[in-house]
Amino acid sequence: MDLIQRTKDAVRELDNLQYRKMKKILYQEKHNGPMGESQEDEEDSEAASCKLNSLGSNHSVPSTSVSTGSQSSSVNSMQEVLDDSCSDMTMMHPQDYGGTLDSSPQAKKQDHQYNWDEGIHRDHRLTSLDKSSQAQSYKNQGRFATIKSASLVTKQIHEHEQESELREQMSGYKRMRRQHQKQLIALENKLKAEMDEHRLKLQKEVETQANNAYIELEKLAKRHAMHSDKEMKTTLTDEKKFQQQIVTHQKKELTTFLDNQKKQYKLCKEKIKEEMSEDHSTPKKEKQERLSKHKENMQHSQAEEEAHLLSHQRVYYDRNCRAFRRRTMIKRHDQEQEQIREELNKKKTQKEMEHAMLIRHDESTQELEQRQLRTLQKLRMDLIRLQHQTELENQIEYNNRRERELHRKHVMELRQQPKNLKVLELQIKKQFQDTCKVQTKQYKALRHHQMEVTPKAEHKTVLKALKDEQTRKLAILAEQYEQSINEMMASQALRLDEAQEAECQALRQQLQQEMELLNAYQSKIKMQTEAQHEREQHKLEQKMSLRRAHLEQKIEEELVSLQKERTDRIKHLLERQEREIDAFDMESLRLGFGNLAALDFAKDDYR
Repeated sequence: MDLIQRTKDAVRELDNLQYRKMKKILYQEKHNGPMGESQEDEEDSEAASCKLNSLGSNHSVPSTSVSTGSQSSSVNSMQEVLDDSCSDMTMMHPQDYGGTLDSSPQAKKQDHQYNWDEGIHRDHRLTSLDKSSQAQSYKNQGRFATIKSASLVTKQIHEHEQESELREQMSGYKRMRRQHQKQLIALENKLKAEMDEHRLKLQKEVETQANNAYIELEKLAKRHAMHSDKEMKTTLTDEKKFQQQIVTHQKKELTTFLDNQKKQYKLCKEKIKEEMSEDHSTPKKEKQERLSKHKENMQHSQAEEEAHLLSHQRVYYDRNCRAFRRRTMIKRHDQEQEQIREELNKKKTQKEMEHAMLIRHDESTQELEQRQLRTLQKLRMDLIRLQHQTELENQIEYNNRRERELHRKHVMELRQQPKNLKVLELQIKKQFQDTCKVQTKQYKALRHHQMEVTPKAEHKTVLKALKDEQTRKLAILAEQYEQSINEMMASQALRLDEAQEAECQALRQQLQQEMELLNAYQSKIKMQTEAQHEREQHKLEQKMSLRRAHLEQKIEEELVSLQKERTDRIKHLLERQEREIDAFDMESLRLGFGNLAALDFAKDDYR
């Protein structure tokens, strides 16, 4: 029985405690007025609840612990370290909530002090993250006067900072791309100028080679002309000497012949005289006639012999002069053949030198084109690597910024959670206040009815029983109230943790997909660039091989043309010389000199 009594006393004390809590709820609702007004002004409702509701203060302790636990679990679920400003804000949440629920007279003072501290910490965070002139001006002015709230100003500045960061990042990226494009264009112009200078140098070298060849051929032609003139003059001199020698020899021969004739004439004359002197029978007159006739016959015979000799000498002179001219012409033909061979050999040597120079030029051009292509492709790959590195850095910075923004959002949600929990708690409290009002009305009605039907002597017992029953029901309501508050706080904290974890996971997946897309895009760009480089290399090789083939074809055509020119010129020269010799021989035959080719004698025979 003692155990039962002690148990009843303990239960009664708990019921009394819960009853007093519900009385405080009713007392708070009585003095605060309707709950609709407190919902219209949330801050006034929180201040009134802090001053008048001791039950709210008792329940704020576990709610604060729950919210703190939810914050701790949410923060632990994040996979990055909080920054200083967010840490300060997170650490200030429980103090703020506890201060607003405190029933002491210093609640408003503490709330005002918290708002001031919050402004100081916000200014410190904005100053540390400031990158724009507006935030710098806001820092320098130090909470300038405005009708906007501090939170709205801070939010606008933060959004402006984010937009400025994005604009600066994009403008920097565009500026880098434009700079890369300028570098490529500048390099292409430089390489083009270098190639133009190289081609101009080669063209000048070809022109110099052609001019030198032309000058050498002109010098050779002048030298040949001078040599031909000299040979012609020498030939004329030799011909005159040769003619003079023949004439001198013939004069000597004619003199000798005339001398012999004179001697023979004298001998014949003397012989006739002797014959006639021996012959005494012949008359003198007849002897004289006979001697005269013999003299006439002798003179006539000598005259014929002299004429025959002169005729023979004339033929001999003309024949030998004709043969001399033929030998001179053959010698001139040999000299022409030698000169044309020398000229053609000179042209061939010059053409071979020109071809060797063209091949050397083509090889130097190929080397320059290969080097320029390697330089251009190397710069393009370096710029692409730099661009990809910048894109990766920008993407990483963007990922970090998104994670920081999500973390800041979660911190703000954690910071906002106590206010939301306070609103929900006030709603639950209003429901329980309405329930308590209903039960109070029912209790009053039941008490009035029991007083009417119960004898006056039993009123005290009935009132006590009714009072105990009311206390027990209110205690049950108080337990339900506490249980509802705890369940609500636990469910809100769990829901917030789950939502934040889901947002973190979704953000990680999104950022991972964006990073994979960026890597795939960069790999695609790199592969396209490498394929472009391969096409450029293949195109350059085709261009060089085609140009080399054209050069070799040109060289072969020029050699064939040179050989054809050589053959044609020699053929024409030989034909012309043969025609000249045939014409000369036919003229000699017409003149009656016969075959002069068989006549062979030296011009020194008559010296």
